[in-house]
Amino acid sequence: MSVTDTTEPTLEARATDGARVLFGVGGLIAIVLGLFVIFAPKTTAGVTLTFLAALIGAYAIVTGIVYFGTAIFSRGVGGWSRVGHILLGILYIVGGVIIMSNLMFAGVVTALMFSIMVGMLWIFEGILAFATASKSQSKVWSIIYGIISLIAGVVLLLSPMMGAVTLWWLLGISMVVLGVVQVVRAFRVGK
Repeated sequence: MSVTDTTEPTLEARATDGARVLFGVGGLIAIVLGLFVIFAPKTTAGVTLTFLAALIGAYAIVTGIVYFGTAIFSRGVGGWSRVGHILLGILYIVGGVIIMSNLMFAGVVTALMFSIMVGMLWIFEGILAFATASKSQSKVWSIIYGIISLIAGVVLLLSPMMGAVTLWWLLGISMVVLGVVQVVRAFRVGK
C-alpha cells in the first residue's frame, strides 16, 4: 500500500503561480498588440480611433440626455439654469450625432488634438526645465532635457499628423518591449 502526497499547495505558491500566469498572458497580449501596431499601423490606428470616436460620441449623446433630463425634471432649477441645461443638452446631443455620423474623421481629429496637446505639454516641460535648471542638482541634464523637450514639442506642433503617427509607432514599440519584460517576469516570479 503506497501513500500518495495529497497536500495542497500553499497560499503563497498559488499566488505565485497566479502572478506568473498573469504576467505571462499580459505580456503575450502586449507583444501581439504591439506587433500589430508596428506592422499594421494604419489598420490598428483606424480601428482604435474609430472605437475611441464611438465612445466619445456615445458619451456626448448620453451627457446631452442627462442635461436635458435635468432641465426638465429638476424641481430646484431656476429659469436661466433650466435654459442653460437645455442648451447644453442640445449641444452635446448634436455634437455626439456629428461624431457618430463620421467616426473615422472624428478619430483622426482626436488623434490630431492629442498630438497637439502633447506638443504643447512638451514645450511647457522644456520651459519649466529651463526655469528650474538653476536650482537643479544636475543643471546640464536639466538644460539638455529642456532643449530636447522644446524641440520635440515644436516639431509636434508643426507637424501634428506626423507626430500622431510617430506617437502611435512608439506606443507599439513600447508595448512589445514591455510585453517581453512581462514574459521574462513571468518566468522569474517566485525564483
